Amino acid sequence: MTAPATSGRWRLGLSLALLTCLFWATLPAALKISLEVVEPMTLTWFRFFCAFVFTAILLAVRGQMAGFRDLGRLRWQLLFVAAIGLIGNYILFLLGLKYTTPANAQLLIQSAPLMLAIGSIILFKESVSRGQIFGFLAIAVGLSLFALEQREKSVAAASYAFGAALIFVAAVSWVVYALIQKKLLARLASQQIMLVMYFIATLALLPFAHFSNFAHIDSVHWWAIGYCAINTIGAYGAFAEAFVHWEASRVSAVLAVTPIMTVTVISVLAPLMPEHLTPERIGVWGWLGTALVVSGSILAALLKRKPVAVLP
Repeated sequence: MTAPATSGRWRLGLSLALLTCLFWATLPAALKISLEVVEPMTLTWFRFFCAFVFTAILLAVRGQMAGFRDLGRLRWQLLFVAAIGLIGNYILFLLGLKYTTPANAQLLIQSAPLMLAIGSIILFKESVSRGQIFGFLAIAVGLSLFALEQREKSVAAASYAFGAALIFVAAVSWVVYALIQKKLLARLASQQIMLVMYFIATLALLPFAHFSNFAHIDSVHWWAIGYCAINTIGAYGAFAEAFVHWEASRVSAVLAVTPIMTVTVISVLAPLMPEHLTPERIGVWGWLGTALVVSGSILAALLKRKPVAVLP
């Protein structure tokens, strides 16, 4: 299986990947606050609906709605499977977030970019250097150290384990979506792919949405819910476009720094909103894991020399 060639504008790809990190780093806090007043299924439907409306208007203005002609049965099936993967990621992540903190959830979900990097190298034959291999290993070790420390500090270890399991399944669902999206970029623009994703998700979740949840919501929660919707558009728009300009394995490596950005965001917001957020507790092993993730991400994303053949 081969992926479409990238544009080679790696600086733009890097910038878009970092923008995606920023969106995803700020999302868990907004989700945590939103879930105080809205059910997970309803919140997920609202995010997809807003993203669908915005993307449909954008493509209509650009005259790109005709790009769906003659896709063929296989590509439509792939779009459907990718949409199911994306829906599963959204819902399972929200459910898992109930049992852990925002930073922990964001840390655990970073197994997804790591799996995406491995999948891209295997399926799309993306070249990989020895430095990148060391980078991926550093990311894996760093994520493990952070997760183990947080599990030990968790008051309710059983709840943490359940939440971690939900988030891991969410990560697998996301990888299915991302790999299919990368493949489909050979035929559709990134925003066209996302339009179909949003449309399928909006229809699939409509029967489970409870609109009564939106009654009597105060301004703080409306701001959080609104940001969740905007975040969907910005994060997945930047993420999809990053694939156009850079290899998926490198994009996924950059995304591994998201938990560190999440910890920073929570550290800033928790003192300002103590009734909604609690500060993250990170010890020596957690910070060591964080350092490994950051350094591993740099190695995996930027090193290019001495390619190693992964498959014959």
